[in-house]
Amino acid sequence: MIHDALVIGGGPAGATVAWLLARAGWSVALLEKISFPRRKVCGEFISATTLPLLRLLGLDEMFLDMAGPPVQEVGLYTGKHMLTAPMPVNRDNNSRAGWGRALGREHLDSLLLANAEHAGVTVIQPCSATAITRDKGISICMANRSGKNTGIELQARVLIAAHGSWNKEKLTMPAVRQKPRSSDLLAFKAHFADADLPPALMPLLAFPGGYGGMVHTDHGRVSLSCCIRRDTLQQCRTGLAMEYRAANATFTHIMENCDGVWQTLRDAKTQGSWLAAGPVRPGIRTLYKDGIFAVGNAAGEAHPVVAEGISMAMQGAWLLAGLLVARRASVLSGNMGETGHAYAQAWYRYFAPRLYISTVIAHLAMRPAVSKLLLPLFQHVPELLTFCTRLSGKTRKVVPA
Repeated sequence: MIHDALVIGGGPAGATVAWLLARAGWSVALLEKISFPRRKVCGEFISATTLPLLRLLGLDEMFLDMAGPPVQEVGLYTGKHMLTAPMPVNRDNNSRAGWGRALGREHLDSLLLANAEHAGVTVIQPCSATAITRDKGISICMANRSGKNTGIELQARVLIAAHGSWNKEKLTMPAVRQKPRSSDLLAFKAHFADADLPPALMPLLAFPGGYGGMVHTDHGRVSLSCCIRRDTLQQCRTGLAMEYRAANATFTHIMENCDGVWQTLRDAKTQGSWLAAGPVRPGIRTLYKDGIFAVGNAAGEAHPVVAEGISMAMQGAWLLAGLLVARRASVLSGNMGETGHAYAQAWYRYFAPRLYISTVIAHLAMRPAVSKLLLPLFQHVPELLTFCTRLSGKTRKVVPA
C-alpha cells in the first residue's frame, strides 16, 4: 500500500499533523520509535495561542482538566532577586481557556497520539526508521520494529520529518555532526512535589552559564527545566565524586545562584529521576527538500528560555497540514516544490522572530554581569518582563480562534 503521507515521529508535531491530514481524508502512517507514555526533557508549557488548535483536535477540555493551573504571571529569578509581572493578555484571557498551562509530556504525547490513531492514522510503535529512499515520486522507508528484529517497508507520496532535533539517525534531513563544544547547552528536567511556587507564576531562572524555568504542571507537580553550558557544568563538577551526577551538580549550581529557586524547592521532594538530553541546537533547519517536509524541532528550534517549543511544534504542524490539504492534487502527484516554498515562507513569518528573540534572551540570562546591569530597569519597570514575554510569541496567533 502507498500511503498519502508517512510521518516519522509521534510527538506533538507529528501527532498533530497526522491527525489533521487523516481528518482531511488522507491515508497516513506514523512511525514512533519509543513506547508511550514517555517522559521527556521539556518545559511542558503550552501557550494560550495553541488552545484553539487543541479545540480543533477535540482535546481542549481534556487538556484543561489534566493540565496545571493557568499561568497568569511571568517572573525573573536571578541571584537574590525575584521579580514578577503579568503574563501578556490574549483576547480570551478572562475565560477558562484564555491562559497557557503546562502538562507533563508523558500525558500530552499519549493523548495526542491516541487521538491521531482514533482519527484513522496507522500508528506503528515502537518502530524506528533505518533507511529512506525516493523513487519515481514515492518515499520508501525501511523500518525495524523494536524488540522483534523484523523489518518492514512503508511507502508514501509525502514524507514528514517530525523526529525532533535530538534524533541521532537524521535520515530525513541529514546534518553535519558537530564536535562537542564548550558552549554546548545540555538540558535537564525534574518534577517536584510540595514546591512553594505561586500557582499562577512561571519564572525565568537566570544563572551563570545557563537558564531555566519553573511551572506548575499536572497532579500538583512543579516542573523545573534548564539548560547549562558544557564548560559551566564541568566547573560545577570539579572536585565532586564521580557518582555525583551532572543533573545534581546543575541543580546545586542553580540553588546557589537563584534564591527564588532555593525558596521554592528547599522543602520539595523530587518525583522520579532527573532527565538529561542535548546538546540543544537552536536554529532553523531545512524545512523542505526532495519530497520531505519538516515540522517541530526537525524544522526549527528556539532556545527553551522562551517556553515556546510545544506551541511552535503544534502550530507549525497546523501550517503544514493546511498547505498540504489545500494543494492535495498537486502535492500527491509529486509537484511539491511550490508547496515547500510556501511552507518555508509561512514558517519563517510566524516563527523566525521567536528564534531570534529567544537567542537574545538566552545570552542575556547566561551572563550575570549583563543581568546585573539590566536588573534596575526591570525592577523599576516590571512591565518590561511582560513586553519581553510578548516578543517571544505568547500572543502571536497562528491558528484562528
